[in-house]
Amino acid sequence: MLTIHRPLADDSRSVAVDGGRVLAVGPYAELHAAHGDRARVREWDGTLEPGRYEPDAVRLLETLYWPDPREADDLGAEPLPAASVPMTDTRWGASARRGVQRMLGRGVTAVAGPFARPSVRTAVQRSGVLVGPAPSALAPDARADFTVLAVDGSCLATVVGGRLVFRRA
Repeated sequence: MLTIHRPLADDSRSVAVDGGRVLAVGPYAELHAAHGDRARVREWDGTLEPGRYEPDAVRLLETLYWPDPREADDLGAEPLPAASVPMTDTRWGASARRGVQRMLGRGVTAVAGPFARPSVRTAVQRSGVLVGPAPSALAPDARADFTVLAVDGSCLATVVGGRLVFRRA
């Protein structure tokens, strides 16, 4: 599916995405003229930037436990040392999925690795984020990994491999 992401703060940096790849980058008017008749248009009140890179992902996902919201009364909502709760492979995987979700909510599209725990590695692979450095620029034929940032630098949306994986309500 062809999608044009139009940042309202600077629509000269609009991005046309076809499947998981960047088709074109440029002014919205040009992208819309070339592809608008068959494209879905997403408008964002922010700017498009390459996705963020999390160099500390191994520590965040393999030494911390990201509590399930149903555990908030007992454990709180913030990550805590994994040694403080009984960890099984299933719990490691669920914790890693929640940790990756938090990263996506910050615009992360690539993380450092490698991951030693198979359940953590699986969670990261299934999320679609890259294990390795993030692309430094949005360019035609690059993988469509980017974030939309608000004026204050917070993440409004994250796109990984052309899929919208996070959107702030």
